[in-house]
Amino acid sequence: MSNREGVTVAPTADVDERAEIGAGTRIWHLAQIREDATLGENCNVGRGAYVGPGVTLGHNVKLQNHALVYEPARLADGVFIGPAAVLTNDEYPRAVTPDGRLKSGDDWTAVGVTIGEGAAIGARAVCVAPVTVGRWALVAAGAVVTKDVPDFALVVGVPARRIGWVGRAGRPLTPTGDNTWLCPETGTEYVETGGVLTER
Repeated sequence: MSNREGVTVAPTADVDERAEIGAGTRIWHLAQIREDATLGENCNVGRGAYVGPGVTLGHNVKLQNHALVYEPARLADGVFIGPAAVLTNDEYPRAVTPDGRLKSGDDWTAVGVTIGEGAAIGARAVCVAPVTVGRWALVAAGAVVTKDVPDFALVVGVPARRIGWVGRAGRPLTPTGDNTWLCPETGTEYVETGGVLTER
C-alpha cells in the first residue's frame, strides 16, 4: 500500500487525481474513486467499492466491500454502507432512448440518495434515488428503500417499512410507555411524537 499525504491507497485501487481525499482515509484493493468525489477524513473504502463522480462522503464513513455509491449521493459523517449495498441514481433506467439509440449522459438526469449522520445501510440493501435516510436510522440487510426513512427508524423488507426504532448504538429501542423509548446499551431516552423520534 502506498501512503500519500496521510491517505493510504492500495496499489490496485483506482483513485482519480481530481478526487479530494481527507487525511487518514484508507482505500482498499480494487476500489474506484471517480473524479470530483469528496471523501472526508478517516474514511474506509472496502475492496471493490465504487464512489461515483461528485459523490460526497463525510468524515468517518465506512463503505464495505463492493458497496456501490452512485452520483450525486451525499453521505454525512459516520455513515456505514454494508457489503454490496447499492445507492442508485436513475429514476427511469433504460439503456436506450425510445427510438432505440444508446443513451448518453445527456439523455438522463442523475438523482442522488442522501444518508444522514450515523445511519447504517445493511448488506445488499438498495436505496432507490432520490430517497433520504435519516440520522442514525438502520436499513436492514436486503431491504429495498423506496421512500424516505425517518431519523432513528429501523426499516426492513421489500419495499422497506418501519418496524421499530434504534438509538445511536444501533440497538432496537425498548418502549417504556407514554411514547417514550429507551436504548438498552446507552440508557438514552427518546420521545416519539407524530411518527418522529427525538432524543430527550
